[in-house]
Amino acid sequence: MTGVYELPDEHRDLRDTIRQLAREQIAPRAAAIDASDEYPWDIRRLLGDQDILALPFATEHGGTGTGTLMLQVAVEEIAYASAACALILMVQELGTLPIARFGSPELKERFLPRCASGEWSPAFCLSEPDAGSDPAAMRTTAVLDGDEWVINGTKNWITNAGVADFYVVFAVTSREGPAGVDSGAESPPSTRSRRESRRITAFVVERERPGFSVPKYEHKLGIHGSPTGQPVFDDVRVPRENVIGEVGRGLSVALGTLERTRLGAAAQAVGIAQGATDYAVSYAKERIAFGKPIIELQGLQFKLADMQTRTAAARELLYKACALADRDDPQLGLYSSMAKLFASDAAMDVTVEAVQVLGGYGYVSEYPVERMMRDAKITQIYEGTNEIQRVVIARKLAR
Repeated sequence: MTGVYELPDEHRDLRDTIRQLAREQIAPRAAAIDASDEYPWDIRRLLGDQDILALPFATEHGGTGTGTLMLQVAVEEIAYASAACALILMVQELGTLPIARFGSPELKERFLPRCASGEWSPAFCLSEPDAGSDPAAMRTTAVLDGDEWVINGTKNWITNAGVADFYVVFAVTSREGPAGVDSGAESPPSTRSRRESRRITAFVVERERPGFSVPKYEHKLGIHGSPTGQPVFDDVRVPRENVIGEVGRGLSVALGTLERTRLGAAAQAVGIAQGATDYAVSYAKERIAFGKPIIELQGLQFKLADMQTRTAAARELLYKACALADRDDPQLGLYSSMAKLFASDAAMDVTVEAVQVLGGYGYVSEYPVERMMRDAKITQIYEGTNEIQRVVIARKLAR
């Protein structure tokens, strides 16, 4: 690592500590977590005790203050061992960044320190059954009643559902007047006319609020051990002070958050890809076929060479984007989309090839690469699908 995104020595020491922890304490649990599909509370406690869950936060809120690059390096190292465990750290940023960047001082003081300590964990509720890539189709509503907002609706695909202590919820608060922000970066131009007549607001909803429930959980291809559910809000009341940012400006809160947190998906993808590459190389050195280790066969050498090259290129793009985030560079949106797009596609390609290198052994759960392949797929979908990332990139080029 060289240039503008070189890790300082103290960050390298922290990276090495996290790497050791991930490979010695998380990796041995990865297969069992995947098989049981149960949330790994022990790993969350471990990450909290080691101050890893403090990485997304500034020092004034009890965090490490070490910035985006160090945070995503940590995600990468944990994802190398277990993508599901990396998601614990990823959602710690995703569910708190709206408060950190847009929330009132009171909201920051109420929620961020308890997340930095690992005591609390958040969730981010934007997607709905009929509103994934298109937030203009949102149906969840919030109506002001005296000093409280009354929220009704259903969210979908929500990480940490049922586990989170609070939820950042986006809801339509008005159907008249300007939208307050052009979210064209996240949805097709055809949605703009609808968006202009609908204003969205962001709220914090604590899990103990009456009317809140999670009646449904998804059974997923991968990322087992990280619950994904469908929170329901049935006349859930929250006070005015639980509004994040300005009323009617919630879409800017969402987009300002996702512009940064999609780097977590990229880091997770890089970690998965490196884990699969390293395992495939190790296997190829030991597996004997035709009287010699299969790593000496040119066909497999070329596969492994491409796998390592794609992974290294994805890491360079990721670290570049993280450095831009740490400097609040105006090119961040372009680079975060490119990093997420490239890294997730690389992870999918690399893990498929890793399964091929192992042959029949790659297809069975006794070996980790089939889990890595299943885990890699979601990185192309969440934090904005790769099709949406291509739209974002193209629009920025056209300006």
